[in-house]
Amino acid sequence: MQYFEWYVPDDGKHWNRLKDNAQKIKDMGIDAVWLPPPTKADNPSNPGYSVYDVYDLGEFDQKGAVRTKYGTREQLEKAIKACREAGLMVYIDLVMNHKAGGDDTETFNVIEVDPDDRDKEISEPFDIEGYTRFTFPGRKGKYSTFEWDFTHFVGVDYDAKEDRTGIFKIVGEDKDWSENVDEEKGNFDYLMFADIYYDHPDVREEMIEWGKWLTDTLDVDGFRLDAVKHIDSLFISEFIDAVTEHADRDIYFFGEFWNPEVEAKEGFLKDVEFDIDLFDVGLHYNLFEAANEKEDYDLTQIFEGTLIKESPWNTVTFVDNHDTQPGESLESFVDDWFKQSAYALILLRQDGYPCVFYGDYYGIDGEGEEAKAGMPEAIDPLLRARHVRALGEQDDYFDHPDTIGWVRFGEEEVEDSGCAVVVSNGLEDGVKRMYVGEARSGEEWVDFTGNREDTIVIDEEGFGEFISGSQSTSVYALPDE
Repeated sequence: MQYFEWYVPDDGKHWNRLKDNAQKIKDMGIDAVWLPPPTKADNPSNPGYSVYDVYDLGEFDQKGAVRTKYGTREQLEKAIKACREAGLMVYIDLVMNHKAGGDDTETFNVIEVDPDDRDKEISEPFDIEGYTRFTFPGRKGKYSTFEWDFTHFVGVDYDAKEDRTGIFKIVGEDKDWSENVDEEKGNFDYLMFADIYYDHPDVREEMIEWGKWLTDTLDVDGFRLDAVKHIDSLFISEFIDAVTEHADRDIYFFGEFWNPEVEAKEGFLKDVEFDIDLFDVGLHYNLFEAANEKEDYDLTQIFEGTLIKESPWNTVTFVDNHDTQPGESLESFVDDWFKQSAYALILLRQDGYPCVFYGDYYGIDGEGEEAKAGMPEAIDPLLRARHVRALGEQDDYFDHPDTIGWVRFGEEEVEDSGCAVVVSNGLEDGVKRMYVGEARSGEEWVDFTGNREDTIVIDEEGFGEFISGSQSTSVYALPDE
């Protein structure tokens, strides 16, 4: 579970909520929680992606508070301990692309570039004032004495001297955007704030040492790397190797490479030698499109152009997240009518590592159209089915544009396992005749979701006529005693 959404209350109690809910989360069928960035942001209300001091986990009086939006370091450590006691794995979000909220300005030479083509220079070199001095006066050198200046960055987006914005590439000997990034906008090294320059050896050393420190400091199982398509992929590989070698346990890495094109993600995975999994952005957009187009969408194409189809063992599947929720930068929120079907498509299939979004389960604490109610009643039966029924080999029946299905044949060691799933976006009930095995002959299967009251009797040949309601989903299996 992604255990946060953009608008969780700014009360410094989120780590406490996790601590109190850890056992409930485990009991509902979640095995791991992905936590938001625990590092100090440029203000205590920021969700953590405008990172200021990576060594401040809510311990020092900096940027207006000791706590982060989510709480203090002590509260975080107690929450992680509670997760451990509940049997949950813990993943922490790392923001390594940029820094925000500099302590002071510096004057340095830059060249302005075209925002739509960062390889196109639109000015001669000139001086600006940028917030690139990071001295962390509240921390006073504890954990690290490293201080940042403009030589450690490759670009900024604000000139304090003229009070104007733009994309300004910092001039330096042989300094340029990294070549090992996504090619969108010509070169997508620059994303926001003060962009970290990973060709600088001191920067690489400092960030790797921080990764080791964080691994030693927090008892976590893995890290989610933010904005990896903007970071030098060779550094990411170096970081993963160094942190993994340093740790005395297995560390799981997964990254946000926000590009729906499979080829781009596969190229990145090749660069880092498959030591990291990626979110399936292409599948998210397919789910979003299917929700928007309703009966006009061809469900047989739902996995076309997705990472799960091409590299299933390097894929984290998701329906929505903090960036796609209403009002956010990548808004593409899957409509409620299709939400359960979308979760069935990630939770009940054999490939991928599915992630449930906090906002979908508990609700989104926004205002107006940004607010959304949670849908635990839609997700809970799917989580249960995943653990006790959706096991074993899989057969697909993707043979009709408005009704698709698949069968999981179960595992011998898990009694009563096996299921048949039907997803429909049509205006009428969807029916799918599927083979579940001759050994199942005579069994009576029911819908785990409760959407339908049908009892499906498996015939002597091992087939069942499985039904889904109009624009709905059903998961048939032996009753859960």
